[in-house]
Amino acid sequence: MSSQTPSALQRLRVLYVEDEIPLAQMMRQALGDYFARFDLAHSGEEGLEMFRGGGHDLVITDITMPGMDGLEMAEAIRNDSPQTPIVVLSAYSDKEKLLGAIDAGIIKYFIKPFDPEELLEYLQELAPKIVSSQRISIEPDFLYDRGERILYHQHRPLSLNRREIRFVEALLDAPGHLLSVEEIKDLLWGEEGASDDAVRVFMNRLRNKVGREFVHNRSGEGYYLNVRI
Repeated sequence: MSSQTPSALQRLRVLYVEDEIPLAQMMRQALGDYFARFDLAHSGEEGLEMFRGGGHDLVITDITMPGMDGLEMAEAIRNDSPQTPIVVLSAYSDKEKLLGAIDAGIIKYFIKPFDPEELLEYLQELAPKIVSSQRISIEPDFLYDRGERILYHQHRPLSLNRREIRFVEALLDAPGHLLSVEEIKDLLWGEEGASDDAVRVFMNRLRNKVGREFVHNRSGEGYYLNVRI
């Protein structure tokens, strides 16, 4: 194992979905300490709910579960977060299930019974790629690390509150990295509602922290980031 790999593993937040509770607990005991988090869910429905609220970087799931199965959950996760890697563990080895996994966007398929060390070796190779993809360059000299949820300016971390982090992440995920004023109101204040002046005050406070060159305004359209491709 290289010196780079352990630190990459330790940054990952893993969601493991398995309806056989003893197996799920065994996997957490075998692998959990290698990661920043190793959360367990015991159904597809629970897994999807935890993913949507948990900020996970990687999903590992069984296929056959009561109710929503692993492939249905994987398809829902891919719709929400196309970049999130999903690994399947299943007793099935027939062609139909394999094709179903490919259609659901699965990146790797392990057949039960399997050696947890084999899974860990694969994740050691995958982890640096996930960590690298979490670092997004924003012009002129900013970098946002999704894993750490920290904005850097010229390698210096900037102190943002939860609302400001939510705004930055929403801009990164938005088409064209642009949000309208109404979208910002819904995102940051929801049903509480907010005025255009509240958005301007929020933007001024953010710019006082990070500098005016970070987020830009396009008249009549909204606020945007210049993300470096």
